[in-house]
Amino acid sequence: MYIPEGSLQVGKPGSFSRIELGHLFIAIGVLTVAFSFTFSKNSLLFFLLGSPVNVWNYFYYMQFAFLGIVTAFFIHELSHKFVAQKYGLWSEFRMYPRGLLFSVIIAFFTGLVFATPGAVMFQGGARSFETGRIAAAGPISNIIIAVVTYVLYHFIFFDMGFWGTLIGFICLVNLLLATFNLLPFGPLDGKKVLLWSETVWFMLFSVSVLLLSGMFIGGNLLTNFFT
Repeated sequence: MYIPEGSLQVGKPGSFSRIELGHLFIAIGVLTVAFSFTFSKNSLLFFLLGSPVNVWNYFYYMQFAFLGIVTAFFIHELSHKFVAQKYGLWSEFRMYPRGLLFSVIIAFFTGLVFATPGAVMFQGGARSFETGRIAAAGPISNIIIAVVTYVLYHFIFFDMGFWGTLIGFICLVNLLLATFNLLPFGPLDGKKVLLWSETVWFMLFSVSVLLLSGMFIGGNLLTNFFT
């Protein structure tokens, strides 16, 4: 069992410890660096395949990586945290240093990101329905952001260059994170939600898959972004 460091004092909803803030900032920064290798095609593998190193391109795509991580990963984890605090539980984010280091190394060498940045820990004897709702909070936040940006992308910003790509990317990252986390396996949120309510799990998973399919089938985001 992972034993969090620092004080286990239960804070008010929305409160953070200094340790937690440090872990969040480090995780966001490291993930931004890792994903920027992927989006800018500046990895060692791309270089060996003949793609030139482009430092400007790396920093250009860093803004996409940062906004995608903040709106998807950061809000996802805070949603878990705030719901847990609402139920009177101690809840703080803790990074996985080895997972973050591994994500940067893999991204640098291959251009792929296998991210295990950390998770929100909570203690205090949560009941089964509370555990389910805490687990569901993260994917729900991603789906809400995805619905808003999906509408903006398809009906307002489609084919609008930089802004269209940015809005579409934020939507895509949130849908990928929601869909992956709702898989009912292992330590993922989906398994906890399914044990609490099959109906809630089915609704959330169906919406995320439908919207994700819409991004791949009905838009030119991937063409614009990765070419």
